[in-house]
Amino acid sequence: MSRRGETIELAVLGLLHEGPMHGYELRKRLNLMLGWGRVLSYGSLYPTLKKMLRGNLIEESTSTPAIATRRPRIVYQVTEAGTHEFERLMSEVGPAAWEDDNFDIRFAFFGRTDMEIRLRVLEGRRIRLQERLDRVQRELSMTEKEVDRYAAELQRHGVESVEREVRWLSDLINAERGLSAGQPMPPPSDSSTAPQQT
Repeated sequence: MSRRGETIELAVLGLLHEGPMHGYELRKRLNLMLGWGRVLSYGSLYPTLKKMLRGNLIEESTSTPAIATRRPRIVYQVTEAGTHEFERLMSEVGPAAWEDDNFDIRFAFFGRTDMEIRLRVLEGRRIRLQERLDRVQRELSMTEKEVDRYAAELQRHGVESVEREVRWLSDLINAERGLSAGQPMPPPSDSSTAPQQT
């Protein structure tokens, strides 16, 4: 399965753990989860749902509409096999878990994840971003004199976004470690803003 398909599958399984949903509601929730820059079309969602149905990860039923003139809606719900697959996907801690889309979806469902797994994913993401930051800063210093001010400003913006997310991740990691030591969760600092995609 493509990485995007696996990301959509993980998100669908996570959302269906909240309760049964029809396709329109799933798409709306997924678009909110994926963010403004990555709108999910029905052309991406429904093939994933069909594949998940064939794999017995979800099942469908028909709901009776409140208004008699409306067509019945197909409602999707997670199966026991889907619950096991969700747990398996959420327990993966390798490089795929640190990538932008996968990390965002995993983070949305962190409440259902073991603390040790959360820490490993957060630390992996921070290492990945630190590598990206180091590379972009090297490129910025090499190209600053060769590009116009707008291109340089865009590069600086990218550096600041990654720096902000690295600080946010460090705060989360420290909070998780504090929880494991029995300390109360600290209030968020000014740098603890939601991650920005770069």
